[in-house]
Amino acid sequence: MALPILYSLRNCPYAMRARIAIFKSHQPVALRDLVLTDKPAAMILASPKATVPILVLDENSPFKEDNAQGNKALSEANTNRAGDNRIVIDESLDIMLWALKKSDPNNLLHTDNRVTLPIKPDEKVTTFPNKSNKPNEKLNEMLALIAEFDVEFKLRLEAYKCAKRYHETNLNECRAACEYYIQLLESRLIQHDYLFSAQESLADIALLPFIRQFARIERQWYLQSPYPKLKNWLNRYLQSPMFTRVMAKHPLWLECGEEVVFVGQ
Repeated sequence: MALPILYSLRNCPYAMRARIAIFKSHQPVALRDLVLTDKPAAMILASPKATVPILVLDENSPFKEDNAQGNKALSEANTNRAGDNRIVIDESLDIMLWALKKSDPNNLLHTDNRVTLPIKPDEKVTTFPNKSNKPNEKLNEMLALIAEFDVEFKLRLEAYKCAKRYHETNLNECRAACEYYIQLLESRLIQHDYLFSAQESLADIALLPFIRQFARIERQWYLQSPYPKLKNWLNRYLQSPMFTRVMAKHPLWLECGEEVVFVGQ
């Protein structure tokens, strides 16, 4: 049975977070790496907007989204039919939700409402399912935070990058505009290791590529910035085996004609 096809660009933050979610879900995909100056015709045919990431599913594939289960978080507007037996998902967050709905071994969506029992030092965390059928409020909160960063922070991040690249006089003002959002994350990370709890979540991996970009604009300033929790959080990801695998360089699909099976371990 054909694997889902993922069109990806190695350093694109949107493609990066889609690959992270797929890696975390352990769902295998056929990875087709590309460059923006040479977009495959098959990708443009699947999604005319031709921006990565793009996930193409065969309708008869076991990897296809199971509509019978329902998924309000997965936007129907961004799940399209390609005119044949394929289903196309061409928004990074929707690809993340698709992957984690299929398999979420680390409970990144916080959908099982696990309750953590108090523990003593050096003991393993003990959890049991919360049998109340409450809506997943945590997931809604995560999606709201991601939307805020995808729109508001991303706009200010682009202005900050331009100010640095073109030596504009408003560099400090652009940085300060970004810092408002960085402070929001720092305040969360003061309370726990990850953005929503002691447990990693969808929000962490969705925001990670953009915080990485922020940290690279003025590297020396960032290293001396008053955000120790955020720096620790980012370093844990950047130094992890997971990130090394997700950022591995593969031959371009159009040049070699071979697909790479991309899957987490």
